[in-house]
Amino acid sequence: MLDATATVEGARPGPADAAEAATRRVAVVLFNLGAPDGPAAVRPFLLNLFRDPAILRVPFFVRPFLARIIAGARVKPASENYALLGGKSPLLDLTKEQADALEAALNAMGDGIEARCFIAMRYWHPFSDAAVREVMAWKPDRVVLLPLYPQYSTTTSGSSLTAWREAAAQAGFAAETVTLCCYPTDPAYAQATAVSLACAWDSARAELAPEIGLRILFSAHGLPEVIVKGGDPYQFQVERTVAAVLAAWGRPGLDHAICYQSRATPQRWIGPSTEEEIERAAKDGVAVLVVPIAFVSEHSETLVELDVEYREVAHRAGVPGYFRAPAQNSDPGFIAALAALVRRAEAHGGGLCGDVDGAICPAQHQDCPHRPRQRPALR
Repeated sequence: MLDATATVEGARPGPADAAEAATRRVAVVLFNLGAPDGPAAVRPFLLNLFRDPAILRVPFFVRPFLARIIAGARVKPASENYALLGGKSPLLDLTKEQADALEAALNAMGDGIEARCFIAMRYWHPFSDAAVREVMAWKPDRVVLLPLYPQYSTTTSGSSLTAWREAAAQAGFAAETVTLCCYPTDPAYAQATAVSLACAWDSARAELAPEIGLRILFSAHGLPEVIVKGGDPYQFQVERTVAAVLAAWGRPGLDHAICYQSRATPQRWIGPSTEEEIERAAKDGVAVLVVPIAFVSEHSETLVELDVEYREVAHRAGVPGYFRAPAQNSDPGFIAALAALVRRAEAHGGGLCGDVDGAICPAQHQDCPHRPRQRPALR
């Protein structure tokens, strides 16, 4: 936790420093994917998604045409999914609840720093340019960028950071900024996730006969294999998160598997897929407890894909029981973990930090933000 009496790097020492530090204003910007807020938003949301060079890695002159084709093919199924949720995603409302809870937790820490949370979505409102204007109007002394993606990927945190930097440059905003790039093995985050998992496990076991086994499927959003082979650290970090959660629970040897969902393009994606693991569980005669390990709020991939579509897959395959652990949402343990991470980042000062000092990713993961490299521009 930040010591309110400590001198922050770059601050001007002097007798007035204690009073200045006691009122230092810290803007915390929460990054998330964004999602349609109504039926009319589905198509433009999908177009924004597939026009992103971090998502569709083809030459810039091809991307707009290919994005229209892919988005057009996905409008109908996506609209049907959101119709099951009342016509829109709950993601923004849940992110606002997380922002409110985090802001309250930060300001209750008693170290004299005034914090305010803002939201910057990547593919639907509020976008980064709107968030930048709100942050500028508040006039913070420092900004902490907090992706709501525990594991770093160029397609999520990396894309959001690029959008923020471009919006800040366009607006002429240049406050001291620190980026929390990822927190896949943070002990408090792992512990909060383990507590939720343990509750879901106990509930599932209570519904199953003692002789039926229960396998945990840690389901994360997938990525095209070429992106991971190109150096993206996401899959490695997902694996580290799973190990940290099981260790925090004290059951590292429990029957489990890591799998990936939400394939969106015809390319080869990392695997095994969640569907494949469900079918394997059916062959093994075990029930499954699905844990959305890379999602920290409920949205269409959890409420529809996991709760409806994969439940039907499990039923057809003959899985003896299908259960799902909830996403973190505004769970107090998760919010407390975020608050501690934000305070650590704020104490770090400007630049880049994670849940540990330096890079946690092996050298082959060259897209780890601690290992910047030059890439040919696809824009």
